[in-house]
Amino acid sequence: MESNDLSAANLFNVNGIGLMIAKALAANGASKVYIIGRRLEVLEAAAESTNSDIIIPLQGDITSLDSLLDMAARVEKDCGFVNLVVANAGIMGPRPLKPAEGQPPPSLAEYRAHALKTPMAEFTNTYAVNTTGVYYTALAFLDLLDAANTKQNLGADYRSQVIAVGSIGGFSRLKGASFAYNTSKAAVTHLLKMMATSLVPYKIRCNVLAPGVFPSDLSGSFINTLGGSSGPGSFDPSFIPHGRAGQEGDIAGAVLFLVSKAGAYTNGSVVVVDGGRLGTLISTY
Repeated sequence: MESNDLSAANLFNVNGIGLMIAKALAANGASKVYIIGRRLEVLEAAAESTNSDIIIPLQGDITSLDSLLDMAARVEKDCGFVNLVVANAGIMGPRPLKPAEGQPPPSLAEYRAHALKTPMAEFTNTYAVNTTGVYYTALAFLDLLDAANTKQNLGADYRSQVIAVGSIGGFSRLKGASFAYNTSKAAVTHLLKMMATSLVPYKIRCNVLAPGVFPSDLSGSFINTLGGSSGPGSFDPSFIPHGRAGQEGDIAGAVLFLVSKAGAYTNGSVVVVDGGRLGTLISTY
């Protein structure tokens, strides 16, 4: 089976979860996996570290519609369709003022002053990447997702698919977390649920992968600071019930479920992969 997958990787690099997903697809039958990012040398290094015959770098900017349409045209010229679009772009955005460990919260005046130092454009840019970029990435490749349904004889049960990488931050109400990041990820979750409904007539599925704590540029310092005493990536069960941060196989298993026949009946769903972390937080799910 010819299978072409597009991973809209992190805006600045192809590390962490984006690379985990690309490697999982490449190792399990995808004939081509296109990865997108601004820096070509980083994309090429990611391809070389995995399988450059399957993983194909595409230099582009997911916050630019012209760039997205250009990349879609290049993929169309190359192979004519994609079975899967993975929208994995993400930046953290500004954070609120947090007290030091064991210290009282800042005064309201301090809290407000710190927040107002952040330009509105910086807050909005988090949405431009984490939410708007996901939406327009999906739109840019809709024709190629439709072509996957019509050009391949994969049976009446087959549907092409968009997977957005959200976050358990989209459900968490943790004090001190980034308002911009968490709400942008909550927006992504609802966006994909709405798209799942809207794209039913076109036989295109939409699902959300919501990871917890995984090694990535966004969480690296967090893991190093809060990790447990049993070694890198370990956590006390009171923090992550499973006792460790997420690993490559955890993401790979969830993605392969969604893209395989086993997950073919899944549409408009959220798959949480967090070792139970969300259950330890004040959250809404």
